[in-house]
Amino acid sequence: MAIRVQTACFDPGQLLNQLHADQLGVGAVVGFVGYVRDFNDGQEVAGMLLEHYPGMTEKALGKIVDLARERWPLLTVEVLHRVGRLEPGEPIVFVGVSSAHREAAFEACHFIIDYLKTQAPFWKKEDTPDGPRWVDARESDDAALKRWV
Repeated sequence: MAIRVQTACFDPGQLLNQLHADQLGVGAVVGFVGYVRDFNDGQEVAGMLLEHYPGMTEKALGKIVDLARERWPLLTVEVLHRVGRLEPGEPIVFVGVSSAHREAAFEACHFIIDYLKTQAPFWKKEDTPDGPRWVDARESDDAALKRWV
């Protein structure tokens, strides 16, 4: 299991490839990449500032991964989330999972990103033409989490 919170950009393809490197038991790899959009809630977005609480964030992400490992037989899990200043088109988050079977990999990846969106301590502030605004949690994210509870 690898959990990283960093400011540097990352290569999603490289991370995905690492999930099955030197593991002959891997039958499925599933990855999710979230990107900064240039438009949100009806407004143009020029960029985003992502903040977190160091230590607490990594611990919360670790607990989410542990919950996934309790539900599915996973071989490798990688969660990487960026913080700091991000521009439209840049990757924000990577969640990658490997397992012997596709169903476990798909379900676990979906579970982790749903939990991450609602349970991990990150705060987003978007730069819009009307000035900066904090991004509130979405009802759709809370609804997605209920699928797993």
